[in-house]
Amino acid sequence: MPHRAIPEIVKNKARAVGAEAWLDDVPRLIAEIEEEWAVSVGPTLTGGTEAFVAEATCADGRHAVLKLMIPRTGDGAANEIAVLRCANGDGCARLLRGDAARSALLVERLGRPLSDLGVPIARRHEILCDLAACMWRPAPGLDLQTGADKGRWLAEFIAQKWEALDKPCTEKAVEYALDCARRRTATHDDERAVLVHGDVHQWNALEAGGGFKLIDPDGLLAEAEYDLGILMREDPAELLVGDARDRAMWLAQRSGLDATAIWEWGVAERVSTGLLATEIGLETEGRMMLAVADRIAGP
Repeated sequence: MPHRAIPEIVKNKARAVGAEAWLDDVPRLIAEIEEEWAVSVGPTLTGGTEAFVAEATCADGRHAVLKLMIPRTGDGAANEIAVLRCANGDGCARLLRGDAARSALLVERLGRPLSDLGVPIARRHEILCDLAACMWRPAPGLDLQTGADKGRWLAEFIAQKWEALDKPCTEKAVEYALDCARRRTATHDDERAVLVHGDVHQWNALEAGGGFKLIDPDGLLAEAEYDLGILMREDPAELLVGDARDRAMWLAQRSGLDATAIWEWGVAERVSTGLLATEIGLETEGRMMLAVADRIAGP
């Protein structure tokens, strides 16, 4: 049905990971879920890249969102279901149903993203910092990637992509990012680790009643500073003037966390995301993040 069309960007991502068969299977999955979960699936929602997402209405009239994630290596759907169940609606969307085998989630429907509302950057950072903090809690039973795992992954990704993309930022910026990623890996402490969202930014924060909730958690067991490192990665234009460390200090004061850890996660995430944006054709965003990375690393 046309109103349930899979967005082209999702089709391209599915083909890129060898999930072409899933594209043909989506109509069957929708029909099964409609019957088994007693929901009516409506029009496609755009904006995502990793899943088919559509409006849905439950039998009791509740408005929801159906998310069918692209099957791929790893346990993306299982991880997201586990994170949402653990958070139980605190700071993030509430999970209504989940089926990891079919990579399917039904979550509460929220409103407009924070990115569409013209909220000044200082207020946005307050909102996002507080939402992230709502999710932080010990979760030792969850089988999620750790902060040490993430640090190692970032270091490997940065080194590989910098070479593959013909070195789009300075070697000094890359060396600094690798040093930061390695320090965060070395300082990981299972006893201090908490559940973190993993991708806290204004496009992942949607209106919920009088406030906001986060969607699409990556989910890690890491130091809480990791989430605020993502806020150091975003809004790069502001960091091209003044002292970039001021943001890390403000986030640390707001949250009661360590400014150095926030800063170092931000350094690694900025270079990693800048390289990824460059690779997938988001050159403007990628150039700006990498320009910040060059400036911070120094001449």
